[in-house]
Amino acid sequence: MKFRDRVILVTGASRGIGAAIAKAFAAEGGLVVVNYRTNAEAAETVAAQCRALGGEALPIAADVTSAEAVTAMAEQIGQEIGRLDVVVNNAFAPYRFDPDNRTRFWETPWESYGQQFEGAVKAAYTVSRAMLPLLQRRSGASIVNVASDLVTRPSIPYHDYTTAKAALVGFSRNLAVELGPLGIRVNCVAPGLVYPTDASAATKEEVREMLIAQTPLRRIATPADIAGPVLFLASDWSGFVTGQTLHVDGGLVMA
Repeated sequence: MKFRDRVILVTGASRGIGAAIAKAFAAEGGLVVVNYRTNAEAAETVAAQCRALGGEALPIAADVTSAEAVTAMAEQIGQEIGRLDVVVNNAFAPYRFDPDNRTRFWETPWESYGQQFEGAVKAAYTVSRAMLPLLQRRSGASIVNVASDLVTRPSIPYHDYTTAKAALVGFSRNLAVELGPLGIRVNCVAPGLVYPTDASAATKEEVREMLIAQTPLRRIATPADIAGPVLFLASDWSGFVTGQTLHVDGGLVMA
């Protein structure tokens, strides 16, 4: 199995895309740290599913925007496992992809941008910084940040969300340059609309059908579709790839 004897931290892993990523790593033999903020029951369910798939799992509660909480999580990983090979920064601030009721630019307060920056950039910064000493213990470590194809093709202008994800891409590129000499790669996966998730629940069927008609592969991504590309960027198969953004949207963006 590709990730046997590897330890992977997935933030926001109690549901949706994060849960799918955690289970995919477990199916390849990984020991997955299932990070969650408040829903312990959901995280325990994901952990049980990881074990059933042949991997190991350790649920840890931590608000990834809190330096204190993330430091405590890093200490727990160090004490209980002693190593870390992969960080997947998947958690983000709550958001609803609702084209009809979205906030237009002139209605969007700066505080909304701040909230999304906290969930995207600050979370990735806080987790990456706290986990760096653990990542440096292992050769070939990797960080994968979950961005969005809206950065390249804002088909629907979700101003605060997309701006924060664009900043996350910039953060990731700078981090790739800084950490490359340390043997740590940093890349992004940029999904399109993923359904079903809590965030996409408000996206009406007609909007999904419009996106499907524009997408060469003629469907919307599921959470499982995002997991494979994340595993690729975390694996030795992408050992000479860093600072890149891999669009996972069925060909809606070609770059």
